[in-house]
Amino acid sequence: MTLVTIKDGMRGYLAEPAAPNGAGIVVIQEIFGVNAVMRGLADRLAEAGYVALVPDLFWRLEPGVDITDKTDADWKKALDLMNRFDIARGVEDIQAGIALLRGRGLRKVGAVGYCLGGLLAYLTAARTDVDASVGYYGVNIPAFLGEAAKIRKPLLLHIAAEDGFVPKPAQAQMTAGLKDNPKVTLHRYDGVDHAFARPGGAHYDRNAADLANSRTADFLRRHLG
Repeated sequence: MTLVTIKDGMRGYLAEPAAPNGAGIVVIQEIFGVNAVMRGLADRLAEAGYVALVPDLFWRLEPGVDITDKTDADWKKALDLMNRFDIARGVEDIQAGIALLRGRGLRKVGAVGYCLGGLLAYLTAARTDVDASVGYYGVNIPAFLGEAAKIRKPLLLHIAAEDGFVPKPAQAQMTAGLKDNPKVTLHRYDGVDHAFARPGGAHYDRNAADLANSRTADFLRRHLG
């Protein structure tokens, strides 16, 4: 597990498996930067055989952001970074991460994103050459449903039914806007809020997280195998 340069001044956390399966995954951060939660996710993917890379997508704003969801100050900073974040350039940075993994000779490369990263996982499916993508509780996807037809590789989206950042009308828009694309699969989890899969988070729900994570693992094995 180490820091690597992806391009220019952009770096990322790289977790390498002891028993590689020939595939790589770009882990797309939440609004808290490349923090312990994201690094832990990459480490677990590496344990499953994937080369996992967490790009520092806030590098243009503030390199090396590593904060939590535990204090008001961290939330204030995270929301400020999100509001100033350039989504289009972020997707370009994810493509650079995909290219770095492909340059290591990996057979296929996927992406898994959370929160802000859930939206970016959707856009990664629409705008990059990724082989498969997974998004957890992506925020503001309805604003980009015009790109649904561009998704030609498998995309899995996990939706929290009681998501405080993605109200039910937005969830309905997502369902309606994506139902005609056979490459897209949506799963809704009743009774849970945003970030239900973040270990240690205020809304963490073990049952929903375990189900979503098992679906993700099966999806990645199927499409990156």
